[in-house]
Amino acid sequence: MEYRKLGRTGLDVSAIGLGTEYLMEQPQDTVLAVVHKAIAQGINYFDLVGPDPASRDTMGAAFAGRREQVLLTAHLGCIERGGQYAVTRDPQVSEDFFLDYLRRYSTDYVDVLFLHNNNSREDWERLTEPRGLLDLARRLQQEGKAHFIGLSGHNAAVALQAVESGYIDVLMFPVSLASHAVPGRGGLQDACVAHNVGLVAMKPYAGGNLLRKEHIIYAEPYQMGRTQMRGAPTRFEKAVTLTPVQCLSYVLSQVGISTTVPGCKNLNELAEALAYRHASEEEKDFSAAFPAFKDSTSGQCVYCNHCLPCPLEIDIGKTLSLLDEAQRQSTNALRADYEADPVGHGARPLSRRSLTELWADYDGLPANAADCVECGDCVERCPFEVDVIAMMREAVQVFEVGPA
Repeated sequence: MEYRKLGRTGLDVSAIGLGTEYLMEQPQDTVLAVVHKAIAQGINYFDLVGPDPASRDTMGAAFAGRREQVLLTAHLGCIERGGQYAVTRDPQVSEDFFLDYLRRYSTDYVDVLFLHNNNSREDWERLTEPRGLLDLARRLQQEGKAHFIGLSGHNAAVALQAVESGYIDVLMFPVSLASHAVPGRGGLQDACVAHNVGLVAMKPYAGGNLLRKEHIIYAEPYQMGRTQMRGAPTRFEKAVTLTPVQCLSYVLSQVGISTTVPGCKNLNELAEALAYRHASEEEKDFSAAFPAFKDSTSGQCVYCNHCLPCPLEIDIGKTLSLLDEAQRQSTNALRADYEADPVGHGARPLSRRSLTELWADYDGLPANAADCVECGDCVERCPFEVDVIAMMREAVQVFEVGPA
């Protein structure tokens, strides 16, 4: 494993870290297997963002007896409300959730404490006002509960302001082929180098979209500088199917990157990421795909659920993920197949069975797209300018109404 300095923290971090958001949805035996394998293979940097008690307990069990081998992060302002992910700027609520994190992970400190999901200048001002979350993070640092302070976000202009402020030691920001042409990203990376701020590249697969086999894909709208890039999603036509190795090769070749945190929800996906370590130069070569990503815009959901909480408790990320998958298939045939046999087991091929289960998964959600009252709260929160309301209408059409 290659190790790099995390900016002025002086910490040596594995070039490939691990994002755990998708992993937190898995059974405990899967979580333990992936975390233990990752540590055994040299990964030492883990981004931990899940606020719900069950996933924290599961992840805490995975790190039991291994705390000294790893670097753990936490996100100040990331909470659970009504069973759903939510963002808060309330210092007392944030501190309560952070102290709960320490208890459930059986640790006295985190290595990096991130000010969570900052995407506007107004929010930055709120974070840094007297007795705001930055002051709370500093107090926790003085108490030894956090060693370094970071910021996570999706807006290049705001992230640049944070880097230049001198307040943060680490920045967590999306970097991928899909965001290559985002205005301001290059300058942001240069600023991280100039100010010796560690740069953690999240979403190296652009929410998984870069790994799709289709040659026509849509730009991941988690792309920063969204204020300069309003409009419809960009349609990319890539000449080759990208691999995890190629995606990671691009990210780790960029200026200022300390580590990247691909999401891996099972051992197979972890192995695909770790294959980067021993890949040949030919296997790492992403040049054939690069011309497709010279321009990009925002507007496509990456299922991050920063739009939550929903007052109707709709799991927006899951709903839109199912919608995207369904729209790549023959919806007429699949819906008829599900209605004919909702169990869907029998002797069908696995691929057909899994597609059929899209409708079962949708029908099993506690709240569906048809429950949406179009209040617009999700649209306001979305860092990628996704028209969530329009996509909810599409989900109703696909899953509940059916083609005309």
